[in-house]
Amino acid sequence: MRSIGPAPQGSHNARLPSQQRGWPRVSWPAQREAAGGDACRATRSALSDWIDFVDARPSPLPIPGGLSIVWRVAPTHSPRVRMKVISWNVNGIRAALKKGFLEFVKKTKPDILCLQETKAEPSQVDLDLPGYRAYWNAAEKKGYSGTAVFTLIEPERVTNGIGVAEHDREGRVITLEFEPFYLVNVYTPNSQRELTRLQYRQEWDTDFRAYLLRLERQKPVIFCGDLNVAHTEIDLANPKTNQHTHGFTPEERAAIDALVKAGFVDTFRLFTPGGGHYTWWAPFANARARNIGWRIDYFIVSGALAPRVKAAEILPQVLGSDHCPVVLELE
Repeated sequence: MRSIGPAPQGSHNARLPSQQRGWPRVSWPAQREAAGGDACRATRSALSDWIDFVDARPSPLPIPGGLSIVWRVAPTHSPRVRMKVISWNVNGIRAALKKGFLEFVKKTKPDILCLQETKAEPSQVDLDLPGYRAYWNAAEKKGYSGTAVFTLIEPERVTNGIGVAEHDREGRVITLEFEPFYLVNVYTPNSQRELTRLQYRQEWDTDFRAYLLRLERQKPVIFCGDLNVAHTEIDLANPKTNQHTHGFTPEERAAIDALVKAGFVDTFRLFTPGGGHYTWWAPFANARARNIGWRIDYFIVSGALAPRVKAAEILPQVLGSDHCPVVLELE
C-alpha cells in the first residue's frame, strides 16, 4: 500500500501484536480525510482495505473551509491475516503418531494445534514439529486424559488448569494468552456410562464457566476441545434413544445453554445450521462409515469475536482417532 504521509508529532500509537507473535507488524503514518464531498468519498474508497481498528478523532490542525479530518492508521501491508486453529481429541498421542498425525499437521499447517486426551507426558513422546512451541498438561494418573498445544505464535503467558485443585489433577485445561484474546484448550470430563460422574461433571461445568467468565472480563475468549456433550438434537444421529445417555443428559446440555446465555457463540453453527455433522463415532457397529455419530468437539468464542470468525469446519475424513479434527479460521 502506498504511503500518503508521516504521522504528526504526538499522534496516537495503538499497540498490536508483532510479527514475532505471528501477527502483522504495523506502522502508524497518519492519513487525512476530508469530511464531505467527492474527495471524502474517493478517499474512503481508496482506503477501504485499512485495518479495522482505527484511531479516529478530530485533527488538532486547522483546515481551510472548516472541514474536519480524522487520523487513521495505515499498515505497511494488509493486516487482515487469517489464523487457523485446529482442535483434535487424538485418543492417545502415541497412537495417533502411528496413524498419520504428522502428515496431517504438515498438510493442514495450523497456526495453533490443540490436542485433547493425549494420555502421555512429553518425555514419553517422540514428537518434532519444527517451528512450533509445545505446551503440555499431563494428568497425575499415568496414561489418562491430558492436553497439549502446539503454536507458531508465541503466547504472552501459558497457564495449566483453572485454579481448582480437584479439577486440575487431570490435566484438562491449558490457557494461552495472546494480546487480542485468550485461547483455552479443554478436555471436559465424561459423566460415564452409568452417570457415575454426572454430579462431578456438573461441578466441573459450573467452575469452568466461572473460569471463562473471569477471563472474559479481561479480553475475549476462544475455547475449544472435546466438551463431551451434544448440545442439541441435531448434534447426534439418534437423539430420541439417547435422552438420558451420558453426553446428552439435560444437565450437561444445560451447561452449554448457560454459556450461550452468557454470550458465547458456537462457531460451527454460524455456517452450518443443519444436522448430520459429527466429530465422534463409537468404535463399533461400523458407526463411522454409517455416520452414526455425535458432535461433541467445538470451537466456541466470545460474542465480540464472532464477526471475525471466517470459517468453522469439521474434518470427518481425517482418521487416526475415534474423534475427527475441527477447524477455526479467524481474521
